[in-house]
Amino acid sequence: MVFQVSHTTSYDYENDVTFCHNIATLKPKTLAGQVLLDYQLEITPTPSELTERVDFFGNYITRFSLQKEHKKLKVTAISRVSRNYEEQPDINTSEKGKSITLKEALGALKSNEEHIIDARQYILESILIAKITPEIKAYAEVSFKPNRPVFEAAFELMQRIYTEFDFDPTFSNVATPIHEVIKAKKGVCQDFAQIAIACVRSVGLPARYISGYIETLPPPGKEKLIGADASHAWFSVYIPGFGWVDFDPTNNQIPKNQHIIVAWGRDYYDVPPLKGVIYSTGKNKMNVSVDIRPFEDIKS
Repeated sequence: MVFQVSHTTSYDYENDVTFCHNIATLKPKTLAGQVLLDYQLEITPTPSELTERVDFFGNYITRFSLQKEHKKLKVTAISRVSRNYEEQPDINTSEKGKSITLKEALGALKSNEEHIIDARQYILESILIAKITPEIKAYAEVSFKPNRPVFEAAFELMQRIYTEFDFDPTFSNVATPIHEVIKAKKGVCQDFAQIAIACVRSVGLPARYISGYIETLPPPGKEKLIGADASHAWFSVYIPGFGWVDFDPTNNQIPKNQHIIVAWGRDYYDVPPLKGVIYSTGKNKMNVSVDIRPFEDIKS
């Protein structure tokens, strides 16, 4: 399946902005099962400086600066991505990966092999997933038992979050602490991913935050609305003997073709689609629109 993704972020400022510096993390990855076919980044007004590089986590980031007065900023990323999950490793075909227990996994993570050392960084606390509370650890331990397979435990954790947490976009924002989310048991995809990551790390396993998109399908007989899709987030668990396995607690599923990966990091703070600083006063209004559709539909 080939998808075209259009992601537009616009800012309207009350007063003139004299300078702004921004970092965009909007360019999807190329990896097993996913190939970036085309990518364009359109910025209005035209930046005075723009550079692209790969960050510490292997994500594509674009830095750009505007050094002339403006009252509106518009950033549109248009990506064409080919997805075929059958080309990525399948945990169901890995007997060792699917059966390794928590106790065995913790032992394997003591290795000094390069890929193990790389994975262990995702056990550490991060900016938004710090001070893991006893409540979070207790929630994790319902699923994670020493002699239970890690995959089975992580799958159940995903199901429990899907069942026990309410999707409520009015409850949280990017700064809402995870201990408030688990207490209220509501939030959005970003919160659910970070709660799951905190749970996995609390038992000593690596977990990372995945930022991307998910194709949302309209009801039968209804046309798909422009902007009906949104940025999405899920979590990934490192299972020794296999590698990383993704879980989407918002939709209670292991991601397949409908999930497009943009970036990963320790938590949301590492991979926001757009962040920056401005020199201005007054209020500003942000609007985000994301549309994902099969490329064949666009051509026709």
